[in-house]
Amino acid sequence: MFTVLDRISWPGHPDKPNEDICGASGDWAWVIDTSIFPGTKPVMDGKSDAAWLARFADERLSDLAPYAQDGVALLRHVMEEARTAYRAVAPSERHEDFVAWPLGAMTLVRRRGNVLDAWTFGDTTAYVRQPDGTVQVLGDAPNLRDAESAKAAELMQQAGSKPTAILDAPVFLAWLGERRERQRKSGVPAALLSFNPDAVDRLRHETAPCADGTVILLASDGFSALVDLYEAMDAGAIMEAALTSGLEPLAKLAREIETERDPDGRLYPRFKASDDATAILLRV
Repeated sequence: MFTVLDRISWPGHPDKPNEDICGASGDWAWVIDTSIFPGTKPVMDGKSDAAWLARFADERLSDLAPYAQDGVALLRHVMEEARTAYRAVAPSERHEDFVAWPLGAMTLVRRRGNVLDAWTFGDTTAYVRQPDGTVQVLGDAPNLRDAESAKAAELMQQAGSKPTAILDAPVFLAWLGERRERQRKSGVPAALLSFNPDAVDRLRHETAPCADGTVILLASDGFSALVDLYEAMDAGAIMEAALTSGLEPLAKLAREIETERDPDGRLYPRFKASDDATAILLRV
């Protein structure tokens, strides 16, 4: 089983809902980072359908994970339930309009004997620290981060904008609209947590050793930015800091970098001044 050593979940902006969540239950744990196309009218939650999806998945995983045998089957079941709940409320024209759905990156882990299974959608990360101090990084986040940061730099330069304003810039909205239409025309929903249960067939699955004493840090991209965007530390250092001082000083460091060292996004191009930052620290 996992012992939760610490957890944290900070919204990226005090006036906007936190669309991240994390949790643990028995031999299972997860971090979820949801989003939705800007301007999409919410139907499940007064402020954010993305926040609703995160809460729904967290609650169902908490209930179902202790009895599950396989991560793919578990996530398929949760996504089927989410789809049913959404269709019971959403207008019929939104049922199959996947570009209007909330979507989620997530990492789900399970201890199986002395093995850790990790299933990943998108850019959440699992850092796994073995009892001998070696650290393994699981997930796609570093590669995805490079592409996103490059696009943010390109669009901010074109708009003459900063991370605090880029989401409202015409050049960003045009790019987002083009991407949305390409996705719609392709007819293929993204490989993310959503209302498309078949997306689980495209989950990334990895394993790592998981003996007693192993420590695991699950992080959304707003937290893992310390490693893969701001390069304030490497994977080993973030694990050491988390174990020594807890997660709050690390979240504070991310906010310091975003608000004091690089508010203009010149050093670290990004689409938000600060993203939701969520992490859960576990010991086996």
